[in-house]
This record gives sequence, C-alpha cells and structure tokens, in this order.
Amino acid sequence: MAIPKIPTVDLTPFFIEGYEDEKRKIVDSINKACSEYGFFQIVNHGVPLDLTNEAMKLSKAFFESPTEAKLKCCPLPNALVPAGYSKKPNPSYEFNEYLIMLPPGSDFNIFPENPPEFREVMEELFSQFLKIGMVVERVLSECLGLPPHVLKDFNDDRSWDFLIALCYLPATEKERIGASSHKDVSCFTIVLQDEVAGLEVQKDGKWILIAPQPGALLVNIGDALQVLTNDKFKSPTHRVMRPNGRSRNSFAFFYSLSGDKWVEPLPQFTKEIAEKPKYRPFLYKEYIQKRKENKSKHVTRLEDEITISHYAI
Repeated sequence: MAIPKIPTVDLTPFFIEGYEDEKRKIVDSINKACSEYGFFQIVNHGVPLDLTNEAMKLSKAFFESPTEAKLKCCPLPNALVPAGYSKKPNPSYEFNEYLIMLPPGSDFNIFPENPPEFREVMEELFSQFLKIGMVVERVLSECLGLPPHVLKDFNDDRSWDFLIALCYLPATEKERIGASSHKDVSCFTIVLQDEVAGLEVQKDGKWILIAPQPGALLVNIGDALQVLTNDKFKSPTHRVMRPNGRSRNSFAFFYSLSGDKWVEPLPQFTKEIAEKPKYRPFLYKEYIQKRKENKSKHVTRLEDEITISHYAI
C-alpha cells in the first residue's frame, strides 16, 4: 500500500498579478490538505535559500558548541515564553535542545555570543517567516471562504510570534522520541527542516512521515485557528522521532495571537451559518500558561495533557 504524502503547493501565483485560475487550484489543494492532514508543504515561498542554508549551518554550529557556552544564554526566570537556550531534562518528553527568539528588538531576547553572526541571521529569518506567514494567512482566509482581511484584522498584533531553533540528538537504544505527541497552540506553524527525516503526523491512528523536501517549508494548523474556525480546520497531532547516528536540526516559526486576545469561534462559522460554537471564549495567554504549567509536570501522554479541548463546550 502506498504511503500517503503531505501535499506540496507552489506559491508563485500569489506573488504576481493575475493567475486567478492557478490561485484557485492552490487554494483547493491547501483546503484539502488542511482538512485531511492539518499539514502542507510550500515551495517558491520567497524565503531565500541562501538564508535558510546559512541559518541551518549556524544553528548546527551553536548546538555543537560546549554546554557551558550555551548555558550563558539561558532564558530569564518565569518568562511566559522562555527566550534563549534551554535543554529539557527528560528527552522522552520534548525536544532535546532549543533556542527561542521573540520578535527582533524584544527586551527579552537572549542570544549566544557564538557564532557571532547567528543573531543577525535569526533576525532576518524571523522577518522572512513573518512575511510568508502573512501570505499563508491570506491564502488560508480564502480556503475558509472568508473575506481576505478577516484573519488579519482579528490577528493584527505580531508581538507574540516567536521562532525556535531546534536540535534533536541521535537516537539511543532506549530512546527514539525527540518530541512526544503534541499539538501546536499557534494559529499556524511554519517549519524549516534539514535533510534528516523525523517529523511525523498522525492520521487515522497511523503515523505518517513528512520527508524533508529541498527548498520547501512545512505549514501546520494550530489550536488557535481550530477554535476560530469552530473545528473546520483542526490542529494535527504530530511528533518527532530522533534519527539514528546523527543529530536533526530544524526551525519552527509560530504565527500566534496576542496574549491579551479573547479567542472564540468567529461569527462566520457560528451565527452566520446557524452553527453552535464548540468552544467557550478564553484568553490566549491563559491557555499558554495552563499548557506551560501542565508540561512542567512532565506529562508524557497526550491524553493527560491540557489541550484545546479544555475549553470545549
């Protein structure tokens, strides 16, 4: 039986005038991918290949540096989003090592001294991911049958977006999980993978490997968009398996909501079509805090984790 493949779409038509037929075909493909997998891949997205290659090279150099050097850029205590370097004490629970960056200019960002150019490259990568995130947001609005600026107008505060550089150490005989089963809290996430496979999405009770594709970026739906669309698009369960014999590096950009935003299904998916809301309103940062507290208890099973179902009606 053939292994299902996550759809890949070419975004070229969305950067030029016209080509309405091609745009509609892309919208249909993304709509189908979001409905079936919650994931899709994009190519010709506008993020320079030279930049992604350089970012990956510098990320690998940072994570290969001595632990004492990495610990110099540990996050500030009690930060809701812990910008800086961290290493999880239990590798079966989450990814092994990571570096979080908030929007450029944030007072909470903590960058490593080496490689010295890593900060500048990460800031440029953040900027490029933000640009393509706005394009993806516009395309998703079309997929959902919304006027072009509904999601943008609802979600116009970009100060809560963040970028993570990730490193998964090679698998051991006792442990192969790099990131256990989870769902993202964001509206959507943009992922840059290196050539080492490991990311898997769950569909119909089976795990599907999302093989890295040169020059492609991955996009997956998050909890916030699931609530806004009243379950029309759902946040997929996914995980990362640690590779054999080598490390795996990636970047994840979380296109989020403002922490002070009240989140509930949009009227276009409830009142305007006579559907009952499936979620009660909640404050976005409250959900993030609950998830953070839950994860601090080292919960390893998805059924024990606080998810968006916590707010289900």
